[in-house]
Amino acid sequence: MIPIAGSLITFLVTLAIGGLAIYLAASFTVNADSYSQAIITALLGAFAWALTSWIPLVGPLIALVVWIGVINWRYPGGWTTAALIGVLAWLSALFILFIVDAALGLNLGAFGVPGA
Repeated sequence: MIPIAGSLITFLVTLAIGGLAIYLAASFTVNADSYSQAIITALLGAFAWALTSWIPLVGPLIALVVWIGVINWRYPGGWTTAALIGVLAWLSALFILFIVDAALGLNLGAFGVPGA
């Protein structure tokens, strides 16, 4: 029972970090003001990534395009804006994870933000 609780807590914390990274990027780029929209975007983006990244050779590239497509679908501005939100979300996630690791010594990722 305890490992399930730990996994659930880890999932929720990493989802919150991924959502925060997307929220910060979208706030800066398109003046978005909904953290819940960012959480849902992170969840959908992670799901889309999982569905496509396993494809041999081109899977990660397809997954990246699909992930940016999710951002494009969830936020205004088109593909270029979505790609900018994606890059800023990735950078934000790396910064947030650095701070969390330095402060708490936790080695976490950011669910919903690839590579973070």
